[in-house]
Amino acid sequence: MSILQPWNLVFFVGFVIYVGTRGRFAHPTRFNENVERRVDGSEKVLLSAMLVSGLLLPVLYLFTPLLSFANYGLPEWLHWCGLVILLFALWLFWRSHADLGLNWSATLEMRKDHSITRHGVYRRIRHPMYAAIGLFSLAQALLLNNWLAGWCVVFVFAMLYVIRTPREERMLTDHFGKEYQDYMSETGRIFPRLFTRRGSDS
Repeated sequence: MSILQPWNLVFFVGFVIYVGTRGRFAHPTRFNENVERRVDGSEKVLLSAMLVSGLLLPVLYLFTPLLSFANYGLPEWLHWCGLVILLFALWLFWRSHADLGLNWSATLEMRKDHSITRHGVYRRIRHPMYAAIGLFSLAQALLLNNWLAGWCVVFVFAMLYVIRTPREERMLTDHFGKEYQDYMSETGRIFPRLFTRRGSDS
């Protein structure tokens, strides 16, 4: 499948911006001192699966014919929906990194002088970066006409979110205690909480 086909090219441009954003904000954190790290086998498997489904499969689809057996067609209006989702995902991905600053890490780690980010997009939701990655994954599925290159990442991200988010929140609660519990009561995970209440998560 040629990268020069319009929707493939749209995705590729978005993908370059997405990767560039991660690189831009990851660079200043590379010398940050870690005080805690919770990376086990399941964490490594999940991150590897995201790398394959979110990077390797799209590259194979865009630049080689190896995945052509899994091609299919989508209505044009779904591609336009994918473009809208892509643009919002890219903005949210950038904003999440900018607001999180030096607190960001790719794995389950606590940095030295780590603090709870409450400003910007973190004021209403505590995991906007997961929301951005989930939206980008959905945009990938709607822009690439291939079952493997498009939809695999959606299912892999869903597993990552379900497994990793509770572990991340447990780590933060262990570190910050009641301060993080209060923050959880005031925010939704990936959707804004309209009313502050204790108990259920959005």
